[in-house]
Amino acid sequence: MFRFAYPNYLYLLLLIPILIVAFILYNRKKQRDLELFGNKELVKELMPNASVIRPRIKFSLLLVSLSLLIVGIARPQFGTKEQTVKRQGIEVMIALDISNSMMAEDVAPNRLERAKQMMSKIIDERRDDKIGIIVFAGQAYVQLPITTDYVSAKMFLDNITPELINIQGTAIGEAINTSVRAFGQDNGSSRAIVIITDGEDHEDNALEAAKQAKEKGINIYVVGIGKPEGSPIPIPGTMSFRKDKQGNVVITHLNEQMCRDIASAGQGIYVRADNTNTATKTINKELNELATTEIESHIYAEYNEQYQGFIIIALLILIIDFFILNRKNKRLSKINLFKEYNK
Repeated sequence: MFRFAYPNYLYLLLLIPILIVAFILYNRKKQRDLELFGNKELVKELMPNASVIRPRIKFSLLLVSLSLLIVGIARPQFGTKEQTVKRQGIEVMIALDISNSMMAEDVAPNRLERAKQMMSKIIDERRDDKIGIIVFAGQAYVQLPITTDYVSAKMFLDNITPELINIQGTAIGEAINTSVRAFGQDNGSSRAIVIITDGEDHEDNALEAAKQAKEKGINIYVVGIGKPEGSPIPIPGTMSFRKDKQGNVVITHLNEQMCRDIASAGQGIYVRADNTNTATKTINKELNELATTEIESHIYAEYNEQYQGFIIIALLILIIDFFILNRKNKRLSKINLFKEYNK
């Protein structure tokens, strides 16, 4: 397994494009100043040792060296030994509605982004638990198999958009069934499914699926996101809203009754999300009250450092850069290996 010990240092790589832009602007200004000084050919004769290519080569080497140094200080590592760790925790599958209606902006910044923020905080609260992610619209898919890798879980959130599923709708029942299957073999641990949805366009038998999940010992918690009075659905990249076949603007409503019924069937709770953290705290409180059991997880316990190679190469490039002069070498410029001699 590959990882960076200090991945935050990789943000320093953002300096590279900034330096490139600064270098380009500097050279343009320098060129304009030379043009103001006099005739281009005359100026060139007055500076016979000036080189256009050498500064660019030196700058390129400097950028490569800087990039390698940044990667080096982030400490790239390869995992060499997998270890089984036993913890006291629970297993949680989070099923996220990514239908088009989740783009409505009746909660800030919109329903989907607010739901992702909630998921991130729920994951942060899980210390020794296993987390999995299901995304659903007209169909349901496993976005992240159940794991204790919370870093990966939060990374997956960034890539969740309605475009992940082409078939629109809100198949909550399929999301519940997919979550149950994703748990895998029953190991005796407490299990819970957290559904985050606006409850609209209900297409399948979600109540029956919730009951069957509860029969298997899985608690169902539902977070309703949006407002009952409804909101139009913006079309990304435009100033327009989605319309029906008759040309009327579609208004999407939070179906609270459906959400309550599903939570009741799963013997869990329903909570409505708004622009505060109340819903997140309530869900975390409910999850924390579930009985913990011993669960196993596999982690890489030993890592080999790989930063040395990056640092050495970076230093070698800096040495090469040091010996390359900005100006032409007078002695070397007189050498002509292809000079023809008359006999």
